[in-house]
Amino acid sequence: MRRTASFLIGAIIGGVVGSALALLFAPASGDELRVQISDRAQSFASNIRQAASTKRIELQERLEVLRAPRQ
Repeated sequence: MRRTASFLIGAIIGGVVGSALALLFAPASGDELRVQISDRAQSFASNIRQAASTKRIELQERLEVLRAPRQ
């Protein structure tokens, strides 16, 4: 589990760094670039919040199943 989590964290960080570098070297003006970076950062943050919310709901459902009395 730790290896998988470490890999996923590394992949996410690598993706973010790679995306930032691609934007920085893209042929666009400074103002356009700042707008693009801001938009993508907001989109990324929104996706992370949505994924966290989905995972939280999934874990709460699993916890309810585990806490339910056995028959």
